[in-house]
Amino acid sequence: MLALVIALGIVLIRYYEPLTAIVPAALFVLLYLLFRDPHRAGASVALGVFSPVDGEVVETGRTEQGDTGAAALRILIRINSLGTYTARSPIEGIIRNPGKKALWVQSDEGADVLLKFSGYRLGLPPRAFAQFGERLGQGQRCAYLRLARTAEVQIPVDGKVLVEPGQIVVAGIDQIGSVPAPK
Repeated sequence: MLALVIALGIVLIRYYEPLTAIVPAALFVLLYLLFRDPHRAGASVALGVFSPVDGEVVETGRTEQGDTGAAALRILIRINSLGTYTARSPIEGIIRNPGKKALWVQSDEGADVLLKFSGYRLGLPPRAFAQFGERLGQGQRCAYLRLARTAEVQIPVDGKVLVEPGQIVVAGIDQIGSVPAPK
């Protein structure tokens, strides 16, 4: 896709006015921002929950009816519009439900963590790369966000939230919480 935009810009510069290449140049920058996916090598932390997206924490709290059916701690992150649009797995574990609006990951210790997206621009829901039963590592790419506005992470109620509203987080690098140790 990017190569086509570059080719269009070259054709416009060569055969038309150089100023006509401004539109393909702007389109190239926009597409680059949307589709870039830098390599991130975060530290592996036992029982750690990492940020799935680049953005700002806007809310933390408890919900009595989480999407997995149990009470949960929730962390709401506003996705950075100029950040990457690739979601990363918050924990290491097995995919239990790769839905269009949420991704349910269960750790080896049995802790259920749900990653949920909302506020779709242009009506395009995120698309999961991961399939049911697939094993993901902490920070591993798992979905393409398609211009979603917010990401919500739900962790077990006896886990810990390690971030506060207003804090900036980087996907796959910053730890935002932890799941409880097995009993």
